[in-house]
Amino acid sequence: MNLSAKEQGGKALNKRIAVYPGSFDPPTAGHLNIVKRGTEIFDQVIVAVSQSTSKKYLFSTEERVELWRKLLKRIPRARVESFSGLLVNYVESKGTKIILRGLRNVTDFEYEIQMAITNKALKPRLETVFIMTEGTYSHLAASLIKEIVMMGGKVTGMVPPEVEKELKRKLRAK
Repeated sequence: MNLSAKEQGGKALNKRIAVYPGSFDPPTAGHLNIVKRGTEIFDQVIVAVSQSTSKKYLFSTEERVELWRKLLKRIPRARVESFSGLLVNYVESKGTKIILRGLRNVTDFEYEIQMAITNKALKPRLETVFIMTEGTYSHLAASLIKEIVMMGGKVTGMVPPEVEKELKRKLRAK
């Protein structure tokens, strides 16, 4: 599933690596579940936090990466990095051809299939692998979670405790 030794400039890699990209503002329990399940399929999952300049984030790129670092301490075959630019170029730079994505519903599917086809058009050797979100997490959306916290509600179980703590700190400061 990785680039061949020839494509890697002579480096032989045997690991199956998947890149799980997203803004993760904030990381939710559903995101974490996809990573855990991804490590059961792949040898390594790289959580790739995007540095998109077109979006307004609650957490900075560095804060989102740090949140993931805390969460991934419990998942040995997962790690986090940030990236900017085209996802397809980043995925290739990691010596893999696999993009991992989670699907919650039909709306996600419509968007994700469009992205997968576009990524394939840009880099035909890349593959997108979809994992259906477990029902427990299918309703979770980062925007809803932020709104619940802003209105004083509890998001226990929707986000890991470390994320809930940082959400409250950040949103109460506003």
